[in-house]
Amino acid sequence: MNLPNKLTLFRVILIPFFVFFLLAPYFPGYGNYIAIAIFIVASLTDMLDGKIARKYNLVTNFGKFMDPLADKLLVCSALICLIELQMLPSWIVIIIIAREFIISGFRLIASDNGVVIAASYWGKFKTTFQMLMVIVLMLDITLNQYAWIHILGIVLTYIALALTVISLIDYIVKNRGVLKEQK
Repeated sequence: MNLPNKLTLFRVILIPFFVFFLLAPYFPGYGNYIAIAIFIVASLTDMLDGKIARKYNLVTNFGKFMDPLADKLLVCSALICLIELQMLPSWIVIIIIAREFIISGFRLIASDNGVVIAASYWGKFKTTFQMLMVIVLMLDITLNQYAWIHILGIVLTYIALALTVISLIDYIVKNRGVLKEQK
């Protein structure tokens, strides 16, 4: 278990704490700030684990599989919470989560064939914009008196949605051979 893989697992461990502080009514006035801080730390571990793995040649099949899964768990948890908080419409979250299930299915089929599908650049852009969107939407909850934060949240939401669809198409086109091998 190398450092990048430990950071990936740490990101997964942070998820319940993030959800608790975002949704629990026990911390009025500062629970959202704690949730934002946890989400930012978790998001930064995504960037950090990848950089460390590439720099020190610590890339593993576990990391290639778990890193994107940890990202999905973190982002999807946040998106579901944002529906609960009425900050995101459910149809956007359904599209984003459906994409994640489709890609996970591709990865499972590929792994049955001994192939590990690593994250693509489109997927990384998608994840980055989804994380930025979540942070800005949470800031909008906390600092709702600033119209520019609300507008930025809307813009980031539609950029993240577009990148979600683009990255899905990219994965399907690049990995369509995985499905052909299943016939």
